[in-house]
Amino acid sequence: MVNFTLWRSKMKVFNPADFAALIAIDWADRKHDVCELDQQNNETTFSVISAKPEAINAWANALKQKYNGQQVAVACELKKGPLIYALSKFKHIVLFTINPSTVAKYRKAFTHSGAKDDPTDAAIQLEILQQHMSKLNVIMPDTQSIRSLAQLVEYRRKLVQDRVDLTNRLSTTLKNYYPQVLDWFNEKDSMIFCDFLLRWPSLAKVKRARKQTLHDFFNLHNARYPNVNEKRINDIKHAEPLTSDNAIIGPNLLLVECLVGQLKQLMLSIERFEHEIKSIYKQHSDRFIFDSLPGAGPQMAPRLLAAMGSNRERYQSSEEVQKYAGIAPVTERSGKKEWIHWRYSCTTFLRQTFVEWAGQSVRYSFWAKAYYEQQKSKGKPHNTIIRALAFKWIRILFRCWKRKTAYDESTYLEALKRKGSPLLKYAMESKF
Repeated sequence: MVNFTLWRSKMKVFNPADFAALIAIDWADRKHDVCELDQQNNETTFSVISAKPEAINAWANALKQKYNGQQVAVACELKKGPLIYALSKFKHIVLFTINPSTVAKYRKAFTHSGAKDDPTDAAIQLEILQQHMSKLNVIMPDTQSIRSLAQLVEYRRKLVQDRVDLTNRLSTTLKNYYPQVLDWFNEKDSMIFCDFLLRWPSLAKVKRARKQTLHDFFNLHNARYPNVNEKRINDIKHAEPLTSDNAIIGPNLLLVECLVGQLKQLMLSIERFEHEIKSIYKQHSDRFIFDSLPGAGPQMAPRLLAAMGSNRERYQSSEEVQKYAGIAPVTERSGKKEWIHWRYSCTTFLRQTFVEWAGQSVRYSFWAKAYYEQQKSKGKPHNTIIRALAFKWIRILFRCWKRKTAYDESTYLEALKRKGSPLLKYAMESKF
């Protein structure tokens, strides 16, 4: 998921003649190599600008003055990042993105030595921009709320993955000296688990705790299931140490205390992100569309809204969404051989969003469940089915999004019935 909309404009098809200059930038952390073609003089020049904001702003303003405010086309291998954020605020600059693999293949095909350097890459990008502009994606900012939401949901997803990784590391460490505690709590990414470990980070310490102290702790954390708590306390009483070697216990205990502190802070950070996401999402006029989607829920619905955006001209067909999200399959042929695979060139987070939603929809949508069971009965693997289901859901979502209508399961089922869909026949016969 990116902070800016990438689209191939159908409202306006750009060509090199629309611009006073064509510019390509080979970016780096500290400096950017620039290859600039002045269209009027047909002169190509090379320059280097610093990656500092002041230098980028000065360069962009100098372009405006040099070309009297006329539009210039700027190509870069970036879809987002500091350089894109800095240049996007200038109205005289139209940003094009070039896939880095395209540049690499172009270099390999037309640079005989195979040598790579930044000015050469900038020149290659300029040539691609000049000859294939109509095939390149244009970076267009969406509304502020959508851009904020896009970053927030992506950052939250990364924090959730960090939580998973940290929880796994914590579990691995506990197994070295205190494995019993893992059986006492079902959820390891919870405040009660963290607070328990901070108070009793070893078996020896928790065995010294009084029964009432343990009861008070569980009640304070709203763990008020008598049978569960009694079993925990009984298990603590009868637990035997894995090891008494302080050379093992000491270092692992210290690491557990550090990891638990990190985990608590991480969970609080995720809550902050969720609060901000909810605040932005509930104010958006398209919220009703995404709230109506089976399996979307409070976390997935904002991600889907950020994926589609507010600009109805961004996508002209569901096929564009499927391709951009990497859901549409790619068929390759060579001689008599044919094979199908994932679309590799896509935004991973965007693909994850649609695939995860499709997986959840099986639990909440009658036809999605029927489709899953139908394909499963044919011997199709789980991931293949979910990917195909995501492909179908994108078509439905696009129609709802384009028409600004909520999804209605009964309406869709009626449409399937009118078409004589074999899926409904399978659902009635199988009674899954």
